Amino acid sequence: MGVIDLFYKLTQIPRCSKTHKPFIDFISDFASRYGYIVQIDDAKNVLCKKGNSKSKVCLQSHYDIVCLSDNATVPEIIQKDGYLYAKNSTLGADNGMGCAMMMALMMEEADIEFLFTSDEEIGLLGANAIEFELHSSYMINLDSECEKEICIGCAGGVDIVGTINKKEIKENKEYDLYEITISGLDGGHSGVDIDKNIPNAIKLLAQTIKESNALILDINAGERINSIPKNAKAIVASKEPIKKIFECVNIKKIDTKSEHITILSHKVLDFLYSFANGVREYDKNLQSVTTSINLALVKTDFDKVTVELSARSMDNDKLELIKNETCTLLKSFGFSVGTYGKYPAWKPQTNQLTDIIIQEYKKEFENPKLYAIHAGLECSILKNKYPNIHMASIGPNIEFPHSHNEKVEIKSVEKIFNILKNILQKI
Repeated sequence: MGVIDLFYKLTQIPRCSKTHKPFIDFISDFASRYGYIVQIDDAKNVLCKKGNSKSKVCLQSHYDIVCLSDNATVPEIIQKDGYLYAKNSTLGADNGMGCAMMMALMMEEADIEFLFTSDEEIGLLGANAIEFELHSSYMINLDSECEKEICIGCAGGVDIVGTINKKEIKENKEYDLYEITISGLDGGHSGVDIDKNIPNAIKLLAQTIKESNALILDINAGERINSIPKNAKAIVASKEPIKKIFECVNIKKIDTKSEHITILSHKVLDFLYSFANGVREYDKNLQSVTTSINLALVKTDFDKVTVELSARSMDNDKLELIKNETCTLLKSFGFSVGTYGKYPAWKPQTNQLTDIIIQEYKKEFENPKLYAIHAGLECSILKNKYPNIHMASIGPNIEFPHSHNEKVEIKSVEKIFNILKNILQKI
């Protein structure tokens, strides 16, 4: 059974973040069939290894995937023009394809430490809480998404949350009510896609409301903390018709009248409208983003509004700076502020492992390159926990992860798997 066949099997298993049992049951049964001991820690990470293993290398992938709806179902997989897609769903090749490669090597009964980590997509939670003792000298992470590139560093990140009280009461006599929705934008990964000029649904919605001089009664927008928002919805009150300044905006007048309306603090709209979303610093020499921030989520509850943002930087000092700047800005607009999910940048470095990998890549690709990615990889956490292990990250061509447009190139999967096997033979 090949890697693609194994990936198909994985797509039939619920793997949204925080959903652990279906995968753990599946991989435990699978690994046991090929003679591996299975360990599970409190964070629901899974380590599979041979008894009395003499492994020199650990292969690592996260098993959770981004699901853009809370009631995500098993996706329908479509093969077209050499790619795999999922119908109306994220595909989960990030990082299911890495898991499938590891399973294929299990079927060959390779003496390798196979590490499957949990809840990477919601803050690298599994890696942060990992409890295993690893004996390997090398670790290859299989979560990269460009076949010709070898990742040896990544951005650090931190999530920022602001909350503000909801209620202000106004007379309703002068206002009409409208429902404003934005849907079907491209979305994308809030790190690697942040410089691709992908529209942010929250920013478009805020601009529409602000330039119509409307008041917000209710607003809910965004899908996940690490995704560029593709959907947004608000109920607003206005004395004049809402301006349709973007084609993706749908406006519907609400006929219902009430004696009073409960509107949000004007500071909510002022913050959403004025916030500088996207790339904050770009390294022209390396042609890569240095620092960025994504306005990811807005949610209205009974008594408050919550805003969530995800900041990233390739430099730990600059990450601390953008965190502090954003927290200060939120507080100036009246928000209570907290942060969570912080992880450090993984400083790029070459080593014995990268030397072996680049040698094998040169046999397949004319100009393979070492690079650092503007996204969080678990290597940043794992390097802190296992400082003596040499690490690198590789993977097949995966486009538009964390969105309904996610796709993976089948030939690329085959190439990377063959390269991986050659690397393991060299080690």
